[in-house]
Amino acid sequence: MNKQLIISDTNSKSLKIKKQIFKLLNKEKIKRTNLIIVIGGDGFMLQTLKRNKKLKKSFYGINSGDYGFLMNKFSKKFLIKNLTKAKTVNISPLEMSVTTKNRIRKYIAINEVSILRQSRQAANLSIQSNKKNIIKKLVSDGVLVSTPAGSTAYNLSVHGPILNLNSKKISIAPISAFRPRRWAGKIVSEKSKVTITNLNPKKRPISAVADNIEVRNAKRIIVKVQNKIKFSLLYDKNTSLQKKIKLEQLRKETI
Repeated sequence: MNKQLIISDTNSKSLKIKKQIFKLLNKEKIKRTNLIIVIGGDGFMLQTLKRNKKLKKSFYGINSGDYGFLMNKFSKKFLIKNLTKAKTVNISPLEMSVTTKNRIRKYIAINEVSILRQSRQAANLSIQSNKKNIIKKLVSDGVLVSTPAGSTAYNLSVHGPILNLNSKKISIAPISAFRPRRWAGKIVSEKSKVTITNLNPKKRPISAVADNIEVRNAKRIIVKVQNKIKFSLLYDKNTSLQKKIKLEQLRKETI
């Protein structure tokens, strides 16, 4: 398969697509090198990117999950053409640095960092950006810090803003804010260092989650864009990540 590599989820649909791709690539060659084909859903793509973050490769996702926001639709007929002509989008993840009682732990998040209450009681949080107060005390179920690529995921579900890929911004959005009730969050520069402090860690513990990696009993969380890491994602001409984000901005939900 040349320098191409296929990484597939283990469900039956993914394995079926993988088998078809092997047959196609044995018949035709792709001019593009340093390519990784990822078959699965958005969650599987996030895992794959993180596991291979040190590789200087381009990732072409093929959706075998539900929505597949980070993925492309599988086309047996046009796969070789789509792989050859796919356009590159470069994105950088967030870096989450979590201070607990005993240690500091760091993880990256491609979509968002979620700060969540760990008990039945609401969290009491203070939020700063570059040491300037954004909010001195937020009483809520938590707060999200989201990248533009992740702004249509969990962030959108909590009514956070959808950010364009080239906006150079990150979103801070509350989850079920109780006090102040009308605080809608804030959009800050991607150069910001966001610090979230638990004001009452003994009585009101919180968890910090980088996409799907959880650290419990967090006392302080620092979130910033890690520009030293860049992921190259490949998209078909008519399904670019930027176009998907714009469609979400225009989408009207029906019940």
